[in-house]
Amino acid sequence: MQSSVGLYLLEGEPLDTVAETDANLTALLTALHFAADKHRDQRRKSREACPYINHPIEVAEILSRVGGVTDLATLQAAILHDTIEDTQTTAEELEARFGAEVRRLVEEVSDDQRLPKAERKRLQIEYAPLLSPKAKLIKIADKISNVRDVTHSPPAHWPHQRRCDYLDWAEKVVVGLRGSNLAVDALFDYTLKEGRRLLAATSSNLTASSG
Repeated sequence: MQSSVGLYLLEGEPLDTVAETDANLTALLTALHFAADKHRDQRRKSREACPYINHPIEVAEILSRVGGVTDLATLQAAILHDTIEDTQTTAEELEARFGAEVRRLVEEVSDDQRLPKAERKRLQIEYAPLLSPKAKLIKIADKISNVRDVTHSPPAHWPHQRRCDYLDWAEKVVVGLRGSNLAVDALFDYTLKEGRRLLAATSSNLTASSG
């Protein structure tokens, strides 16, 4: 009779668990490769104009490291969350490559680029409470990343007030996103508080210089 020990690795992990972990890692790296290719010619609007792919990587990393998220579809969608909105990727293409759930999540967090910017921002506030729990997680991590950028490395042409306004708007969106992950909620609160502190200090310095 074959010993059950043969079904386990030395570390004590069942072989089927290891195989599933390997498959998930491969699927996650496939999503990363896909997103990197789609965003390959894009740069963030920050002063440093860093590669755009840094942003979706950060969004997924926040969910994994801070939120403890291990759900594959959520992490894939986090990496892919801007592909429909900011590249030529279609929803059908996403579904063919990554499945219906990933497509749905990316669609949930994507703005309709045909609408004026002010309307898109208003709809984000309105629709935030209606998103699925997984989409809410992606959206709040996205806001954390964006608030960090606006605070520490904003677009060169953004005046101080526009940066403050962005933080105020992001806070309104996140009101409807809370509750899916307390650790991610807390990180947003910390990031927002720290961002406002830094912007207030910047404002004081500007006032002192002009005086």
